[in-house]
Amino acid sequence: MASRPKAKVLTHPAMARRARAKERSEGGPRAVPGQQGDMDSLRRWMDEKGVRKVKVGAIDMDGVWRGKYISLEKFYSAAKSGLGFCDVVFGWDLGDELLDNTKVTGWHTGYPDTPAKVDLSTARIIPWEPDTAAFLLDFVNPDGTPFEASPRQLLQKMGQRARKLGFLPRFGAEYEFFLFKESPQSLHEKGFKNLTPLTPGMFGYSWLRTSMNAPLVHALIDGCNAYGLNIEGFHTETGPGVFEAAIRYDTLELAADRAALFKTVVKEICAKHGVSACFMAKVDPKLPGCSGHVHQSLWNLKGEENLFHDPSQKHGMSKLMRHYIGGQVALMPELTALYWPTINSYKRSVENTWAPTTATWGLENRTCAIRVIGDSGKSMRIEYRQLGADMNAYIGMAVSLAAGLWGIENEIEPPAPVLSNAYEAKNTQPLPRTLKDAVALLKNSERARELLGDGFVDHFVRTREWEVRQFERAVTSWELERYLELI
Repeated sequence: MASRPKAKVLTHPAMARRARAKERSEGGPRAVPGQQGDMDSLRRWMDEKGVRKVKVGAIDMDGVWRGKYISLEKFYSAAKSGLGFCDVVFGWDLGDELLDNTKVTGWHTGYPDTPAKVDLSTARIIPWEPDTAAFLLDFVNPDGTPFEASPRQLLQKMGQRARKLGFLPRFGAEYEFFLFKESPQSLHEKGFKNLTPLTPGMFGYSWLRTSMNAPLVHALIDGCNAYGLNIEGFHTETGPGVFEAAIRYDTLELAADRAALFKTVVKEICAKHGVSACFMAKVDPKLPGCSGHVHQSLWNLKGEENLFHDPSQKHGMSKLMRHYIGGQVALMPELTALYWPTINSYKRSVENTWAPTTATWGLENRTCAIRVIGDSGKSMRIEYRQLGADMNAYIGMAVSLAAGLWGIENEIEPPAPVLSNAYEAKNTQPLPRTLKDAVALLKNSERARELLGDGFVDHFVRTREWEVRQFERAVTSWELERYLELI
C-alpha cells in the first residue's frame, strides 16, 4: 500500500489536531480524550458549520448502522457526559425480531439503556443534510469498561494489541455491490424478484456504463469523499448493475470506520437517485458473488517501514509476513462464521466464481483465500479474499488481524503457496459449507475465545444460532417451485 496524501475529512479542527497528534505519537487514531474539556471548541465548530441537529449511532452485530437524530442541547450533554442507548440493538436481528437466546440483554434484563460515549474524533457533516453533523458512539459498561459484545470495541481491542506488539496495522476495504432501479417499496412489492438492474448485461471495467450513469456515479464518489470515506477507485464489475468501490487504506481504526459506514452512505445516496444498493454475498446463482476484500499490512509504529517486505527473502516476503499468513490460513475454517455471517454468505463460495472454497494463499492468485500483492516496501500487502460484501467490517478486520498476530506470536509457517487453480489444489483445508457448520466450529474454538474473548464469541455465536434456526424454519421459493405441484 503506497503512501499517499490523505484526503481531507470534515472534522472540527481541535479534534482533528488532537487525533493526528495521538496517531503520530502512539501509532494510531484514538478517540479524543477529556471530552468534557473541549466543549467551547466543539461549539465553535458546530456554529461555523451551521449545524442545527445531530445524528448519532453505532454499528450492530450485523453491520447495520443504527442511530437517531438528537437536538443540539441533547448532543452537547452527551458529548460531555455520555448518553443512554437502548441495548435492544444487541438483542434483535436484521428484521428487528427479538432473539430468544441472548444473555447480554433480553426480557430477563428489561432491555435497559446501555451507556454510550460520543467519539468526537468521528465528527462529520452529512453532505446531503448540510445542517446535520454525524458522530459514532462507543458502548460501555456501567463501570466505564468497553462493552464486550460491540464490534467496534473488538476492533479497537485488536488495534491496541497490535501496537503493544510493535505493529501499526494498515487496512483498506473494497466492496462489490448490485444497483437496482428499485425503491424499498418496489423491492417488497415485487417480493425481491424480477428486479431491474441499473445496467444490463456483463460489462466489467466498462468505460461506457459508468459514463452513462455519470450523475449517480459522481454523486457516489463525491458524496463518499465529502463524508471522509476516501474512494480511490470505482468501476463496473462483471454482472448487470454491479459496481466495485475501493476505499483508500489507512490505519486500522480509520479504515474500519470508513468501511463500516460505506454501505449505509451508498444506500442513502442511491435512494436520492431512485436506486437501491445491495451488498448480499450472492444475489443470483448464475452470477459471481459480491466480495468485501480487505487489504492488510503491518508497519512499524512510526508508519515509516512496511514490515511485510524483506528484499532478502523469497518473493520479498518477510518472515513476519509469512507467519501472519500462516496464522490466518491455520485459523480460517474455525473463524469462518465471523467472516461469513449470513446464510447467504456460503452461496458465494462456489468453485470458479472468484470466491475461495479452501484455506489457501498464493502470489497474485485470485483463486486463493489470501492473495499476496506487491514486491516493494510501498506495495507489499495481502488481500484477504474470503470476506464478502455482507461482512461486518469491524469484525472481519479485527478477526483477520487477530489470526495474523496469533501466527506471528506462534511463528506459524504457512503451507506452500498455491501456484495454479486453488479450486483444484490437493491437501488443502476446506472451508465450512454452511453457517450452521461454521458456527459449530467457532463455538468450540478455544483459539477464537482466547483471541477475541468469551463474551464476544458467546454473543456472536448466539446471534448466528438464531439466524440458522430462522432459516431452518423457512419455506423457500426453491422448495415451492420444486415440490408444490409435483410431489
